[in-house]
Amino acid sequence: MQLWFCPLLAFLLGSIPFGLFIAKAKGIDIRQHGSGNIGATNVFRVVGKKFGLSCLFLDLLKGFIPVVIAVNLVQITGRGIPIPLPFPEAFALKLSAAEQLKGQLVHVITALAAVLGHNYSPWIGFKGGKGIATSAGVLIGLMPAAVVILLIIFILTLLVTRYVAVASMVGAASLPILTHLGARFHKNADGISLWEAGDWNKPLFALSLLIGIMAIWKHRTNIRRLCDGTESRFVWGGKAKQEKLDP
Repeated sequence: MQLWFCPLLAFLLGSIPFGLFIAKAKGIDIRQHGSGNIGATNVFRVVGKKFGLSCLFLDLLKGFIPVVIAVNLVQITGRGIPIPLPFPEAFALKLSAAEQLKGQLVHVITALAAVLGHNYSPWIGFKGGKGIATSAGVLIGLMPAAVVILLIIFILTLLVTRYVAVASMVGAASLPILTHLGARFHKNADGISLWEAGDWNKPLFALSLLIGIMAIWKHRTNIRRLCDGTESRFVWGGKAKQEKLDP
């Protein structure tokens, strides 16, 4: 049950369009304003700071919750759980070290399902956001230390450029690099790096690469506006100047 329940739960949670609901509560159809995106950045720009932050937190939880549940329900012998939950032992599926690939695939498919649910929500015509906040949520559940580094990269890039899209894309491009470096620097019980021992998490690296590519692809309209000089810069206090709706 754990093998199919976790991805299904992730997709259903990921597909909840919180940005649309938050803006609707203020009488705004977020799809008709700003960039037309339902994500936290557009909510921040169009509806206001506190609503954008609320959307950011909820979109992050959509990725975080199902992945943490998956890592706790499908456990791998000898592998630690980044964020343990107080589940009864009877609920957990215990996999041996020889079956670690199966467990890693379940964790990664769960993470991917949450991001796909956000990006292509069936409740709004298989459209959605860019997946940055939800991707951050799944990564906190899978590799929390790397997220701290990504957050530093994001903030520094945002401070320098004042473009959320640029900071998001730089962070997305950095993700597979950090995953690769993590495999090289982490060591197994014998003191050998996971990369050299061949025990590194291959599905996680594939996920990080896919998330990075998807995030940059979802920003293609921002790339076009950056080239045209029409992309809105981030404003720290209040609402940013609204740009025209994406075609």
